[in-house]
Amino acid sequence: MAKKDVKITINGKEYSSKVEPRMLLVHFIRDVAGLTGTHVGCDTSNCGACTVVLDGKAVKSCTVLAVQADNRRITTVEGLARNGKLHPVQEAFVDKHGLQCGYCTSGMLMTSFWLLQKNRNPTEKEIREALSGNLCRCTGYENIVKAVKEAARAISAEQNKDLVKEEPIEA
Repeated sequence: MAKKDVKITINGKEYSSKVEPRMLLVHFIRDVAGLTGTHVGCDTSNCGACTVVLDGKAVKSCTVLAVQADNRRITTVEGLARNGKLHPVQEAFVDKHGLQCGYCTSGMLMTSFWLLQKNRNPTEKEIREALSGNLCRCTGYENIVKAVKEAARAISAEQNKDLVKEEPIEA
């Protein structure tokens, strides 16, 4: 089978490679880009451990071929932190104990990140619905839902802080 050239931008960095047309995106991310935070869980799209954000949409990277991601942009769990500072979603998962063994965590983080990009103030029902494609066998989901709510509050507070002007208002 002839290999295909692909160029995929992951976390702002471009990766180019010749790949088998049947190579899954999850394997490109892990084996070509060397980003192992995206986990291979079930290879059937049931567990969500491989969730990434592809052009602004949460997808299970075990259901996407690398050739389908050619010339597209991906964010993985490694791309959430900025300048050594955890993303509010990551901080909230730590603070609210939204993780235990850690296997599902990257997928949960990416799904939560995606949800909060499109809905800054989700209800508990919306959070649970968004996370319904991600399986966790350790936490029972309660602390994960609390973490997403906390992340939403933190992101809103951060945005409100940016709206406040430093200059005094003249009377």
